[in-house]
Amino acid sequence: MQILGISAYYHDSAAALIRDGIVVAAAQEERFTRKKQDSRFPRAAVRFCLEAAMHSPIDHVVFFDKPFLKFERILETYLSFAPKGFATFRAGLPVWAKEKLFQRSLLMKELDELAPGRFPSDSLLFSEHHLSHAASAFYPSPFDEAVVLTMDGVGEWATTSVAIGNGSKLRVIRELLFPHSLGLLYSAFTSYAGFRVNSGEYKLMGLAPYGEPRFSGVIREHLVDVKDDGSFRLNQRYFNYCTGLSMTNARFHALFGRPPRPPESPIEDFHADVAASIQQVTEDIVLRMTRALAKETGQKNLCLAGGVALNCVANGKIAADGAFEKVWVQPAAGDAGGAIGAALAAYHLHTKAARQICHPDAMNACALGPEFSPEEVEAALATAGARFTVVSNEALFDETAVALAAGEVVGWFQGRMEFGPRALGNRSILGDPRRTDMQKKLNLKIKFRESFRPFAPSVLAEAAADWFDVSATHSPYMQTVTTVAEKRRTISAQHAASHHGLKDQYLVRSVIPAVTHTDFSARVQTVCAKENLRYHMLLKAFEKLTGCPVLINTSFNVRNEPIVCTPAEAFACFMATDMDRLVVGNAVLRKVEQDSALAFDYSSRFALD
Repeated sequence: MQILGISAYYHDSAAALIRDGIVVAAAQEERFTRKKQDSRFPRAAVRFCLEAAMHSPIDHVVFFDKPFLKFERILETYLSFAPKGFATFRAGLPVWAKEKLFQRSLLMKELDELAPGRFPSDSLLFSEHHLSHAASAFYPSPFDEAVVLTMDGVGEWATTSVAIGNGSKLRVIRELLFPHSLGLLYSAFTSYAGFRVNSGEYKLMGLAPYGEPRFSGVIREHLVDVKDDGSFRLNQRYFNYCTGLSMTNARFHALFGRPPRPPESPIEDFHADVAASIQQVTEDIVLRMTRALAKETGQKNLCLAGGVALNCVANGKIAADGAFEKVWVQPAAGDAGGAIGAALAAYHLHTKAARQICHPDAMNACALGPEFSPEEVEAALATAGARFTVVSNEALFDETAVALAAGEVVGWFQGRMEFGPRALGNRSILGDPRRTDMQKKLNLKIKFRESFRPFAPSVLAEAAADWFDVSATHSPYMQTVTTVAEKRRTISAQHAASHHGLKDQYLVRSVIPAVTHTDFSARVQTVCAKENLRYHMLLKAFEKLTGCPVLINTSFNVRNEPIVCTPAEAFACFMATDMDRLVVGNAVLRKVEQDSALAFDYSSRFALD
């Protein structure tokens, strides 16, 4: 049985194909259209999944939420706040009505244009938003039983939900409803700090360790009332997202004594303190939730999904807390992952199919997107005007390791494109974490982004515990933050604590300074040979040469560009940045050998995030 899952029309549209309960293909639309977080119907991603179906029947198509319920929430929200926001409501009503009330016909029209006659109208199903998230977290997990916690901005009505998974069964037992939303609370501070909602939350999280949480009390006193079990209510007097076009209002700004930071303006200690404060409050809320759920249910395992589950710092606190013995986070925890969850929910809950548990999980290391044969790679590079050499595997890994150890920045393009927000060694930019200048170089010369943003380390799974404070050596998706092992640090905790502000961001804190954040934290990816053989072989070659089993791994793109999908896009990004070397499969390109006329700055194509 094959089921196609679709998420669309909010942000980060995607499509996924499952075959007999196993995810075989998944991709975000942005990777094909080159429009970051493309929200349109995922035409190209669906086409990719249909190709993966190999002309076999598609038994069901499942949309990741219920549009009519979402429209009901929009309508009731505006009526409850009337007459406030009436102008916005009146302007948006025709669009909402078209998109929500007639979405079945819109979806069928799109599908029929892609594959005429392939999808009968009765093949289209609708899942609920939080059920899709919960299914994306539980069914691919390695657990037979688990509590599933979903936290995001808002689905139809739910903003936080709790489900219990058991075998092939999944049942939502509790929900917190809009407008009380942890995701929207965090996004309000993202907007206030001058970052873009739905993409700048990573920046706020990365900025937090540079600040002091001196506004935590203000947030708890005025903005959010938190109970012992983690349930909460937001004081809507300080927010504008229910009826307006902004997240916060003048009362919110007065509470903190400043207007919102204009985008791209200087970041000050004040903004770091705001970030630290909301991060602390967020961690407190989720820890209260998880501790209460563990005590209430007696379950040993926890699964996480929804946009808040992309807060890897909070995830790390949950894992370290120990209320649950094991924690598994859906790597595509945001709305893109809803495409997988919708398909899996239909397979197990609608068709009543049995579940097959996979170890370490059923996400195939997120290598679910397009891949390119050696012939396709060479043809694409030749067409682009690239000058390259094809080398053997034996030479490839050793030569790349030598280049990295010499300080080169390497674009690394291998195998199937990853699904989700992280590059995991297939569409990555790599560097030597031991170099004190590498973090700054990557941020300013390669990614064209803010200098304070940290980079994640990839480490050989078998060496992870020797370099990082990890409770388990399996963390393949960069979904939790831990700390650099004390024996790898070069300054004391006391020294670091007194020098953690923005002015001290380049202070060398460990023997791998380029992946050590100001508080010694690191968003670790462990790499196993079974899950990513070629990346593992490169790390082994680098370890053999340097004694260090760690590399910097950041996504293969410039700021606000989607991660590259094709060899041609990889070459364009390579030529537009200060990358020194590009490796696509076994094709090796050195910058000094390229035609300089092909170099151009295309970063201006992409709206700043």
